[in-house]
Amino acid sequence: MIALRQVALQRGTQTLLENADLTLHDGIKAGIIGANGAGKSSLFKLLLGELGPDQGDVEMSGGQRIAHMAQEVEALDRPIIEYVLDGDKALRQAEAELYAAQEAGEAHREAELHGLIETLDGYRAESRAAQLLVGLGFFQADLTRPLSDFSGGWRMRVNLARTLFMPSDLLLLDEPTNHLDLDALLWLEQWLARYPGTLLLISHDRDFLDAVCDHIVHMHHQTLELYRGNYSRFERTRAEKLALQQAEAAKQQARREEIERFIARFKAKATKARQAQSRVKMLERMEDIAMAHVDSPFHFTLPAADKTSHPLLVLDQAQLGYRGKEHDNVQLDKVNITLLPGSRIGLLGPNGAGKSTLIKSLTGELELLSGKRVPGEHLAIGYFAQHQLEGLDVTSTPFMHVQRLSPKASEQEIRNFLGGFGFKGDDAFGEVATFSGGEKARLALSLVAWQKPNLLLLDEPTNHLDLEMREALTEALAGFEGTVILVSHDRHLLRATVDEFWRVADHRVEPFDGDLEDYRAWLKARLEESRRDSRSEKAERQSQQPSGDSREARKAARKAAAELREKLRPLKKERDKAEQAMEKAQISLEEVESVLADPELYTDSARKAELTNALAQQATIKARLDSAEQQWLAAEEALEAMEAELVASENAEL
Repeated sequence: MIALRQVALQRGTQTLLENADLTLHDGIKAGIIGANGAGKSSLFKLLLGELGPDQGDVEMSGGQRIAHMAQEVEALDRPIIEYVLDGDKALRQAEAELYAAQEAGEAHREAELHGLIETLDGYRAESRAAQLLVGLGFFQADLTRPLSDFSGGWRMRVNLARTLFMPSDLLLLDEPTNHLDLDALLWLEQWLARYPGTLLLISHDRDFLDAVCDHIVHMHHQTLELYRGNYSRFERTRAEKLALQQAEAAKQQARREEIERFIARFKAKATKARQAQSRVKMLERMEDIAMAHVDSPFHFTLPAADKTSHPLLVLDQAQLGYRGKEHDNVQLDKVNITLLPGSRIGLLGPNGAGKSTLIKSLTGELELLSGKRVPGEHLAIGYFAQHQLEGLDVTSTPFMHVQRLSPKASEQEIRNFLGGFGFKGDDAFGEVATFSGGEKARLALSLVAWQKPNLLLLDEPTNHLDLEMREALTEALAGFEGTVILVSHDRHLLRATVDEFWRVADHRVEPFDGDLEDYRAWLKARLEESRRDSRSEKAERQSQQPSGDSREARKAARKAAAELREKLRPLKKERDKAEQAMEKAQISLEEVESVLADPELYTDSARKAELTNALAQQATIKARLDSAEQQWLAAEEALEAMEAELVASENAEL
């Protein structure tokens, strides 16, 4: 158990916590949310003992093994798989002692240490470490490469794998998704859902919090408030609380009317495409979501250019990639794209497939290897990418950045504009060198918005942004009148912002006829096909090797394979049963959430009992859905392991 009792914490002149109380029981998965600077990382330092409270007590169960993801990784010459294995210090110590015992010829001690390593699951350690790295996007060939070969973002992935590999009872993760693409993020969700210990997670990704967490800790006004349920339930509960506060009533009504206007505008344009319909549903949900964020410090619009072209931009038979001294590195081939005004496109695809390359080629920043790029006469591009944060003038201020773009703009006009991005009052004149990553990201986005583009190209815009700023960006993009192309691992942003997807994979860019759930299914099928191909290649190699097996050995292999096939049957039944349970729970969940989507349910006091009952039903159904998902995942993993063993047994028979 973790307990904070009447805790006060101050960093410099800022009070982070004052008389804060919090009790977390073993085994919960809690998301820690709050504005940037609220003290989320400092809370982790309190739990790690790196900070002491200025007042009150921090109590923790004794003997807890804590795994914490460090934010900085050194560039080491150590192979990444060895770096991950180093995370289990007890195992490394046992291996070192075993080597010493072997060198000294101490057979008894050697036997003891073999037993200890078995207890520590040390003989599967390398395969476990490899699974973590591959799940986070590395290829098998990468595992023996030194850490120093990789960029900062990829080193953070290695660091995350090392943290997950550490034996732990309490896992502390601070923004683990910042450097992940959508594929790796989906894998991490599943891994954390199966984690048996207590998880405390700092994240600004609402879908990730929804999928992983069963409690939310809200750091707000120097307090810690615990909510049961995931992030979506937190929003509904908070919206209900705020609705009861008369001071917020008028503000809520204004926000509701504003969102209703752009929902109506989009519905008139929406096609029957699957993602477009998903976006209609998402925008309808945003009306209620916004009620939980009426006190947000961020609220802005993204004005589009007055003039536009039809088409805005064309790529014709384009070959995209990077020029090399000896040969070009072609990432995408035969790319034919016509961007029309008002298009809203999300880019999906495996890591490294070329999504960022495509965006850079559309901007003109990256020269085409071949083919044509034809911009429209009135094309005005707004481009946001992470490297633009590094291009900010750190000796300047937000006000000066905007003033350089528009020297004739009035001071009040600039200050009003920057206020929507959280730079209120004197903050507009703060030096960029002192800004956090989130503040720099907000400034970079504001500079894009100020220039009124008609083509907005966004490459992972939500990294470093807190939940309130992400929600403000989601609403601003939902109302943007221009063309949007978006790469993001934030599924909430994708659902609310785009109405069609393009899949970037296998050196091609092509329309993807589906929504994010269809893309998840496509990823799963692609992974299973890759595994089957790998097993087939392995079986073929083994069959070509000369066999010295005796007739008895082949007979034993046949028997073992038959026994394995027999064991597969109940597992397949268990998996199918869990899948049916998931489908039923999903249908029930959609029914109860359609009830909860009624805004009057939160404001009509006569329906209080109905609201309470609906929320309780939702929590029960989600727990049932989570349980079914866990059963399905466990059965699926067991099946994969047995099928691999079966292939090996059948190969032995050949």
